Formats: sequence, structure tokens, C-alpha cells
Amino acid sequence: MFTGIVTDIGEVLELEQRGDLRARIGTAYDVAGIDLGASIACDGVCLTVVALGQAPRNWFDVEISAESVSKTNIGGWSVGKRLNLERALKVGDELGGHIVSGHVDGVAEVVGLRPEGDSLRVTFRAPEPLARFIAPKGSVALNGTSLTVNEVDGRDFGINFIPHTQHVTTWGDVALGQLVNLEVDTMARYVARLREWG
Repeated sequence: MFTGIVTDIGEVLELEQRGDLRARIGTAYDVAGIDLGASIACDGVCLTVVALGQAPRNWFDVEISAESVSKTNIGGWSVGKRLNLERALKVGDELGGHIVSGHVDGVAEVVGLRPEGDSLRVTFRAPEPLARFIAPKGSVALNGTSLTVNEVDGRDFGINFIPHTQHVTTWGDVALGQLVNLEVDTMARYVARLREWG
């Protein structure tokens, strides 16, 4: 489990298609404190660490199944791409965002950018089956970042990015047409499921 509070901006150092896709990700994390088999959210996708190293900089490797590639924006990753990273939640950690599983539901598209004071209002278009789970003042995780929804209009929803968020995540690089990993709020999924049974 994760909180959607990004703790590092990593970089894709290598990509290799084997049976699955293998990615090497550069990080500022102390890899001596990461266990093989640990989960790290990479742009919101929960991935398992399969190798670690420190030269020429700290890095970890992950293996990514075809299923994960097909349901996320990972197919568009390239060497040099910056990624929002978060280590798995430990018992006793502060829950500053919301409960995030790292199981991406689908891919949203950036369809609007508008400055609002020092902040940036970004409009996203959700896939049709996921739009019903997104509500004003509700939570979503986009590229692994816990965010509050400002408004919803059909499939489109707006998020306000304050300067701090733009600086400590990859959201300072956002562009029109960009595809982002979307995880809807777990509570919204359970409420919808309960209503189906009611």
C-alpha cells in the first residue's frame, strides 16, 4: 500500500524486453535500505524490485508484465523519462495522502492546461468505465500522486497543482496529450460495488 505522497523523482536508465519488460530506474533512495522483493510505486504502478546497485548511481531493476504494460502508460516509457517514486507504506507511517494500492485502473489523457495564480489547473479525460468513480472533492492517484478533484464534467475532471507539487513531482513537466496512470479511490469502487448489490 502507498499514500500517493511522492518521495523521489527517479529516471529510467535502461529498458530491455526479455520475456517481460525489465526497467532500470535511477533513484536518490539509499538502495542499501531496499530489500529484493520490495514494492516501489513507479508513476503509480506497484512494481517489485528484482535487482539493486550503486554504480554509477543508485538504481533498482523491476520486471513489468505485459498485463501491466497494457493497462498503464509504461508502453510509452523511454530512457531518460522521469518517474514519481514512492516506497511502500510501513506500519506507523504518516498517511498524508490517501490509501493507494498501486494497481492502476486505466490511463487518463491531459486535455487542458490553464494557469491559475501560481498554480496550474490541469484537465484530464478519464476512460468511460472509470468516470463514474471520480467525484468533486474526491481523491484520485495520477502517476502515483494523491490529488483532490476540483470539478467533474462527464469524463473530464480538473486538478489544481500548487507550485510545491509541481516542484517535488514530475507534474512540473505536464503537457497536453500526455497519458497518465489513473487509480480511482478505493472507497469509490467499494461504494459502487455495494450499490450494485443493493
